[in-house]
Amino acid sequence: MIFYFTGTGNSLWVARRISRVLGEGDPVSVAEELRKAGPSGTCEYSLKPDEHLGLVFPVHSWGPAVLMLRFVDRLVIRDYGGQQVYAVCTCGDTCGLTDRMMGEALASRGLPLTACLSVRMPNNYILMKGFGVDSDEVTAAKLASAPHEVDAVVETILAVGSGTAGAGTGSGHYVTGTHPWLKSRVINPLFRRFMAGPGSRTEFHAGDSCIGCGLCARVCPTGTVTMSGGRPVWGRGCVQCTACIHRCPVRAIDWGTLTRSQGRYCHPELGTSELR
Repeated sequence: MIFYFTGTGNSLWVARRISRVLGEGDPVSVAEELRKAGPSGTCEYSLKPDEHLGLVFPVHSWGPAVLMLRFVDRLVIRDYGGQQVYAVCTCGDTCGLTDRMMGEALASRGLPLTACLSVRMPNNYILMKGFGVDSDEVTAAKLASAPHEVDAVVETILAVGSGTAGAGTGSGHYVTGTHPWLKSRVINPLFRRFMAGPGSRTEFHAGDSCIGCGLCARVCPTGTVTMSGGRPVWGRGCVQCTACIHRCPVRAIDWGTLTRSQGRYCHPELGTSELR
């Protein structure tokens, strides 16, 4: 069983490839599962004796995507019997201590993290100075190498599961990067509190070129974007997945004035209707 969260398609693409190679069913959207559970419900599942539990999600500010952490906080595996639990995070460059943070979150639910791995994918975070999408050349290179990286990740998952590789969050394919403690233990908590917390405000807005198609509201995983009078309105609680700004068909959405000169990115193999 593989659960995923995606904003612009990178993690969904990785989850589907892992699922195909492992011969599992379609990956399950944690955004949809949280919607079904409601504001305070749990997300309960059962695993077969030989079934893995996989979590695939993007790295946001050197930590797990906020919505994946919310899902894990409500996750209940009935009659857990020691099955392998792995995480695969997609990142533009490095992951910091995302592996440890996910291990801590799972441990609070009585689940071990047997392996945490990462796959480099094109950058999509454009809401802060110094960040931006990759050049066309870098994007193409990352997309070309991604299948090989996913195959290496799957090999590690299978090796850990069979006991031929040592278990642990540092196993195999994982890029920590420099100054991980500062990034994950100082910067990430600030990001989650002030930029992506339940009461956080957003600077997203739609300009005059908006055609009122409502796509931004449909792809928003948290329901933060709603339509009013044919125009999108952003409420509180944005988790900064950037789905709305990257998916806008007429590039009408911006974050303040910062993103006017920034590029946009979505995984080229995925359609808008799939990114939930």
